[in-house]
Amino acid sequence: MAMPEKSSDVKPTEECSSFPEIIELNVGGQVYITRYPTLISIPGSRLWEMFSVKNPCSLIQDNKGRFFIDRDGFLFRYVLDYMRDMQVVLPDHFPECGRLHREAEYFKLPELAKMLAPKMNKLNLTGNDSCPIDLEELSPSIDTTFNFSSTNSIHISGPDNPMVLTAAPGSELKKAGFITIGYRGSYTLGRDSQTDAKFRRVARIMVCGKISLAKEVFGDTLNESRDPDRPPERYTSRYYLKFTFLEQAFDKLADAGFHMVACNSTGTCTVTHDQTDDRIWTSYTEYVFYRE
Repeated sequence: MAMPEKSSDVKPTEECSSFPEIIELNVGGQVYITRYPTLISIPGSRLWEMFSVKNPCSLIQDNKGRFFIDRDGFLFRYVLDYMRDMQVVLPDHFPECGRLHREAEYFKLPELAKMLAPKMNKLNLTGNDSCPIDLEELSPSIDTTFNFSSTNSIHISGPDNPMVLTAAPGSELKKAGFITIGYRGSYTLGRDSQTDAKFRRVARIMVCGKISLAKEVFGDTLNESRDPDRPPERYTSRYYLKFTFLEQAFDKLADAGFHMVACNSTGTCTVTHDQTDDRIWTSYTEYVFYRE
């Protein structure tokens, strides 16, 4: 007697039909561990849709079985904090309000977006985080008022020292300062020193200097995840660029009015193979740029 054919519709297994109590997330490379009720605490949010409506097997997982979300891993901690107790506490001089507001909209958290709106308006009044003039370095007693008119002037009034800073029409008032570019590179040189060496490999381009200057010059190409929550008037040596073309960094500095004033380099050499006598040269180089 012929056996009945099995149905092609396979029901999900027990482990794929429900979520565990403890959820591991991989958000843009950052790992978070939280409770399942936290992720579904706000009905209608994107996380609620993912973890209450969908099946676990339908969600993307990384190679360690963590649920993957392709968003900003650093900013997600504030999203998760809000999901836990319906409020968010940001550090002083937090420069990422605009990006966090965008994350709130993506995760469908309108109340969080409303909380961030006043902070965004305050940042917009000071020039969208670009900080063309570092007003924090002025005397605390000075009352500052802004008037960015067609003459591009800023009026600063105080008890004893009223002054007006004016730039030429069509130009911007920019701060003076130093930016140091450092990179670690390597190249291979064969036995015959007259032959061309293999082109250098730049592993990472580091940026050192005042945070406001670095952001002005490099913008979105600046990776800030290694030194978050720092006010724009502070200095950092932990930023690096998302690209590895040294000339591209020089072009951006030149476009911003910087010119190189100093450089230095150190190097070491290792033999890769006794028979070929190839050598790998590794160097660390720093270039100092200045804008008047």
